[in-house]
Amino acid sequence: MNAASPLDAYQQAIDQQGFTLDAAQLNAAQRLQDCFLALKEGKRRLPIKGVYLWGPVGRGKTWLMDRFYDSLTVPARRQHFHHFMRWVHMRLFQLTGTANPLQALARELSKEVRVLCFDELFVTDIGDAIILGSLLQVMFKEGVVLVATSNQPPEQLYAKGHNRERFEPAIVAINRYMAVVAVDGGEDHRLHPGQLHQRYWVTQPGKHSALGSVFEQLSTGEPCSSEPVIFGHRSVNAIRHNDNVLWCRYSDLCEQPLAAMDFIDLCDRFSTILLSEVPALSAKQREGKIARGTEDAVEQVVAGDRELPQLSVHDDGVRRFIALVDECYDRRVPLYIEAQVPLEALYTEGYLAFAFRRTLSRLQEMQLERFAVRSL
Repeated sequence: MNAASPLDAYQQAIDQQGFTLDAAQLNAAQRLQDCFLALKEGKRRLPIKGVYLWGPVGRGKTWLMDRFYDSLTVPARRQHFHHFMRWVHMRLFQLTGTANPLQALARELSKEVRVLCFDELFVTDIGDAIILGSLLQVMFKEGVVLVATSNQPPEQLYAKGHNRERFEPAIVAINRYMAVVAVDGGEDHRLHPGQLHQRYWVTQPGKHSALGSVFEQLSTGEPCSSEPVIFGHRSVNAIRHNDNVLWCRYSDLCEQPLAAMDFIDLCDRFSTILLSEVPALSAKQREGKIARGTEDAVEQVVAGDRELPQLSVHDDGVRRFIALVDECYDRRVPLYIEAQVPLEALYTEGYLAFAFRRTLSRLQEMQLERFAVRSL
C-alpha cells in the first residue's frame, strides 16, 4: 500500500484518467482524506471516525474506498461484506465456550488490523443482524476504524427485518463512530461507454446454446468433465467444467440450497463461470402472511405477530443470483449468461427490485472489456 492519498488519487483520476469532477465524489474523497490523515498522525487509541459511503449503484463508492485502502500505511483488511461475515461466523464457532465471544473476536481483530474496509454492507439475515448489533459496538470500542460502502443509509439497513430492534445498536454505533456520507452525483458511472465484450445472450429457439462455443474458447483444449462439481460438503450439477471454467444451469446454482459462502468457494476455484437457462425472473409478489406465535403446543407461546415478506415464486432463486453476481463482480470473475429475456427485462418487478438495481448495473458493466480492471 502507501499509494497516493485519497484526495490526491481522485484528483489524479480527473487530471489523467478522464474522470469528470463530481461534487458528491469530491465530498466523499475529502471525508476519506480526513480519516487518512487522522490515521497517519494519530496514536493507536486515539478515537478516529471511519467513513460510511452510501448511495445508488455506480456512483464510485467502491473505487473511492479502494483508493483509501491503497493509501494506508497501518495494518488494514479489505473484504466484501459476505466474506467478513463468513469469517465472523467461523470464528464464533471456533470460540464456542469462550466467555464473551464477541468481545474476544473484536479484540482479536483489533490486534490484527487498525482499519477494516468492506464493500456492500447490506443486511438481510437475522443471524447477521443480531451479531452486528453487538459486534460493531465492541469493534469500535476496541479501536477498529471502519470504512464501508452501502446502497442504503444506516437507518434503512435491515429496515423490515424480524426483531430489528436487535440490530438498532449497530445503527447507533455507525452514526456515532463513522461519518455518514451520501454519494449520489446522479450518474451511474458503470454505464460510461467502453469497448464491448459480450457476456450476455438471449436464448434463440431452435439453436444451440451460445455458451457452448464460449466454453470451448475458454477451455483452450483442457480436459473437461460433465460430472458434478464437489466443493466442501456441497456438490452441484454441471453441464461441463474443467480446472478453470464452470458451466451450469440456473436451476443448479440458484434454485438449490446454496448460500453466499458457497459462491465464495466457487469463485475461489474457478476463474470463469457460465450460467445458462436463466428464466425471466420477474413475477408478481404474493400476498404476505402473518406469522404468529406457536399455537399448537400444550401452552401457546406468544412470539408476536409479524408480516412475512411478499416474495414472488422466483425470489428465493433471485436472492442466490444476486449473491452470485456480487461475488463474481467483486472477485473480477467473468460471468457469462444466456437467458430467456434481454438483460433489462430480467427482473422488473418484485420484492427484491431495490437490491436488483445493483445486480443490473454490475451485469451491464460486465458487458465491457474494462470489467477485468477495477473501475468506477
